[in-house]
Amino acid sequence: MKIRATLFRLIRQIPRIPPGINQTRLAIFAITLIVFGVALGGLDINSSKQDAAYTNFVDLELPYRDGTGQAIESRLQATTNETLSPAEEWQLVEVKDGESLDTIFRAQGFGAGLLHNILALNAETRNLKKIRPGDIFGFQSDVDGDFSRMRYSLDESNFLYIDQTEDGLNVSTRPRQISSKIFEAKGSIDSSLFLAGKAAGLSDAMVMKLANIFGWDIDFVLDIRAGDHFNLIFEKIYRDGEYLREGEILAATFVNQGDKFQAIRYEADNGSQYYGPDGRHMRKAFLRAPLNFSYISSSFNPRRFHPILKRVTAHNGIDYRAPTGTPVYAAGDGRVITSAYSQYNGHHVFIQHANSIVTKYLHFTNRTVKKGQKVSQGEVIGYVGSTGLAEAPHLHYEFVINGAHRNPRTVSLPPVQPLEGNFLKTFKLHAAPYLSQLNRLESASMYAITRTK
Repeated sequence: MKIRATLFRLIRQIPRIPPGINQTRLAIFAITLIVFGVALGGLDINSSKQDAAYTNFVDLELPYRDGTGQAIESRLQATTNETLSPAEEWQLVEVKDGESLDTIFRAQGFGAGLLHNILALNAETRNLKKIRPGDIFGFQSDVDGDFSRMRYSLDESNFLYIDQTEDGLNVSTRPRQISSKIFEAKGSIDSSLFLAGKAAGLSDAMVMKLANIFGWDIDFVLDIRAGDHFNLIFEKIYRDGEYLREGEILAATFVNQGDKFQAIRYEADNGSQYYGPDGRHMRKAFLRAPLNFSYISSSFNPRRFHPILKRVTAHNGIDYRAPTGTPVYAAGDGRVITSAYSQYNGHHVFIQHANSIVTKYLHFTNRTVKKGQKVSQGEVIGYVGSTGLAEAPHLHYEFVINGAHRNPRTVSLPPVQPLEGNFLKTFKLHAAPYLSQLNRLESASMYAITRTK
C-alpha cells in the first residue's frame, strides 16, 4: 500500500503531460521516481468522490460549432431524449485469467461447432480469439436452452451482436447509448493544485488536464501561490444511463498571482484545441520545460562557478535535476541536427527549429533520435542521465536564437498561428456562453473570497 500511495503521490506532482507522451512512459517515470527515492511532497492520496459538494451539475446546452458557422447537434445533453427499452435479460460472463472462449462456450452448454461457425463469420468475430481477462460476454438462450444471441463490447460505444436466425447466424454492430452532462467546478489553492482540485470534487486526471491546458503560460511547480484559483466547465460521460468516465474540459479560468488566463475548447480545421478569448492558441511553439522535473538544480547564469572544473564558466542553460531514465521531450517541432556523444556533453541532442532557434539537451543516459530525423513537440528524444561532465543525473537544457543563448525560463516563446477570418468569428460565437458562465463563476468566487476576509 505504501508503494501504491507513493506512486499516486508522485504522479500528482507531475506538472504537465505534453502531447504525444503515452501512459506507459508516464508510469515508467513514476516508478523510476520511487526507485530513486525522490520526495516531491506528501499529499493526501484519497481519490475524490464523483460528484463532490463543490462540483455542480449545469443544466445547459452549449452547442459546438464548426468552422462554417453551422451549429452542430449538441452532444452535451443534460438528459437523453431517448426512451430506454426494458432491460434485456443477459447471462453475463466475465473472462477470467487463463480462460478461453471455448471454455466459456462449454460452460454455457454450447458446442465447439457453434463457436467455430461464429469465429468464421467475419474479421470482427475472428478477433474474439484475442479475449482478455476482464472482458464481458453476454448470452441469451431460447426456451430449450439453445443459443439465441451473444453480445460483446467492441469498444466504448458499440456492441458486437451475433444472433441465431432462421437463416443462420447473423452478425451486426449496434451502438450503445452515450450521453454527456455538463458540470462546473471551482477551487482556491492553499498549498497545492491537487489538494484544491480534490476539494473541488475533481479527479487527479481532471486536474492534470487543467494544468496541461495552461502549462505553456504557468509553471505549476514554481509559479503557484496560495490564493490562486480556478473555475472550469467540463463533461461527464454516461453510457446506458450509468456514469462511465470524465470527459473533456470545455472551458476554464485560472488566476495565477493576479493574472487571469482563460481557455475554451473549440474544433477548427486542426481538431479540438484550446484557445484564449481572442482566438489565440493556448499552445505555444515551445514547451517551457522539456520534461516533468522535480526541481531546478542550476539556473541560467553567465558567471556560474562550475562545481567540477572549479572555475567560473558560463552556464548557458538550465539544469533540471531528475532521476535517471526520466523521459525528455522535444521542446518544439524541428529537425535533429546533432545526436552524438562527447566527453563534456555526454549523450546529447541538438534540434533546429524555425526562426533560427536551436534547443540543446545534454547528459542523456541514452538517445532515441538520430541526426536528420524530424521530431514533434512532446516527442521523447532521450532519457535523463549523468553522462559527460555531470555530477548527478540531470538534463542540461539550452535555448539559442541566432547563435545567442537565452534564458529558457524567461525567453518569449513564439505563439502558434491564431484563429483568423471565419474561424475566429464562429469561435467567438461558440465561446460566448462559456465565457459568460466562467465570468459568473469568477464573480461568485471573488464574492466568497471577499466575505471570508
